[in-house]
Amino acid sequence: MNFPIRPGSIRCTCGFPRRKRPKSIREILPMTDPVEPEQQNLSDMPPPLMFKRLGLNHVPRVLLLERECYPDPWTHGMFLQELENVNSHFFVAYLDETIIGYGGFWLLIDEAHVTRVTVNPAYRRRGYGMDIMRYLMDQAYQVGAVIMRLEVRETNIPAQKMYKKLGFVTEGRRPGYYQSTGEAAILMAYRF
Repeated sequence: MNFPIRPGSIRCTCGFPRRKRPKSIREILPMTDPVEPEQQNLSDMPPPLMFKRLGLNHVPRVLLLERECYPDPWTHGMFLQELENVNSHFFVAYLDETIIGYGGFWLLIDEAHVTRVTVNPAYRRRGYGMDIMRYLMDQAYQVGAVIMRLEVRETNIPAQKMYKKLGFVTEGRRPGYYQSTGEAAILMAYRF
C-alpha cells in the first residue's frame, strides 16, 4: 500500500510515512508561554537560567537545598551514586552564580524517568521549575527518549498543573508511594 509522503517526511520500513525527528524538543515545545505583545513586560520575565551537569563540587549546595525542600531528602551517598550512574542525567540550574534548583532523570533504553526536580523555595512561583523541566525534557529528547515519566505527590497541585501545562498526562495513582508521609503518587507521562 502506498501512502502519500509529505515534504519533510521519511518513509519507514513498514511503509507508513514518518516525520523527521526534530533535533531539539524546543522545535515542538515552545520555550516561553505565548503572551500578547501588549501584555508582555520584560521586567516581569525571569532572568534566564544556566545549566551545568551535576558535579562533585555541586553536591554540598544541592544537599542543602534537598534538606530544605523534602521531608525525605536524598543523602550525600545517593547524589554520589547519581554521579557514577551511566544512566543518570542530572543538572544544576544557576541564576547568575547561585544554584537555585536542580533536576535529573534516568534514561532506560528509550524511556526517561524523572528522579528529581527542585527549586529553592525563595525562587518558586517565577517559572524556574518549568524552565528546569523544559531543559530536562530537551536533554532526554536529545539522548533518544521517546517518553518521559515521573511521579508527583498527590498534594503537590502546583507541580501537577505545571506538568500538565508542559503536556504531561496522568497515567495512574500509586497509593502509599511516599514512605515518609504515606502519601500517594500521581503517575504522569509525556510522549515526545
